[in-house]
Amino acid sequence: MKLYDIVFSPTGGTKKVADYLTDALEGDVTTVDLTDSKQDFNAVSLTKEDVAVISVPSYGGRVPAVAVERLGMVHGNGARAVLVCVYGNRAYEDTLVELEDTAKQAGFQVIAAVAAIAEHSIARQFAAGRPDAQDATQLSDFAKQIQHKLSTADTSEPAMPGNRPYKKAGGAGMVPKATKECTNCGVCAAECPVKAIDKKDPKKVDEKACISCMRCIAVCPQGARKINPVMLCAASLMLKKVCSERKECELFL
Repeated sequence: MKLYDIVFSPTGGTKKVADYLTDALEGDVTTVDLTDSKQDFNAVSLTKEDVAVISVPSYGGRVPAVAVERLGMVHGNGARAVLVCVYGNRAYEDTLVELEDTAKQAGFQVIAAVAAIAEHSIARQFAAGRPDAQDATQLSDFAKQIQHKLSTADTSEPAMPGNRPYKKAGGAGMVPKATKECTNCGVCAAECPVKAIDKKDPKKVDEKACISCMRCIAVCPQGARKINPVMLCAASLMLKKVCSERKECELFL
């Protein structure tokens, strides 16, 4: 049995959660990075004996559209799948049901799901430092329960929270811009999951293509990409109303 870590993680939080789970599951791990626009996802083909941990962040209660598109190219071929939705302590709404539908369409058997918390990718003061040690312990326990289900060949589907039809996807988000510290090194353009940044002039951004994933901010070696402070302040005030209490990770078997 091979264990596939199929993950869309622009700023690293979702990957941290996925790693806690895959490290505690049996099998040699092969990573499929849905964030990498250069990968040929059509070439990824699993077998019925394989297991996939499919992890995505929740963007406004939905799966990022580009992650849906790329996961849809993968050939599940009956492999069992553990779905993981990661959110910044606000709410994940219809993310898991949308991910379930996408995984099934790609040929996976969904046998478990996890909703977990990571530091908010935009307003980083919310769920700061998560997943933390408490989350790690909880996720490791989840992995043991999932491994037991896999070992007993139980392929029953979990009851997934969320609604169909899904909530309406959000409109244009916050677009990071280069500051005067930008050296035109091109790292942001090379790493952008949707190629929204001009490779020849990283100060130019296709605002319609940008998905506000904040990867360019995370990877910039100069710390030279920022979002509009007024918009950030407004978003922080809104999030403060719904992110004041610590939310816990959830397991669905």
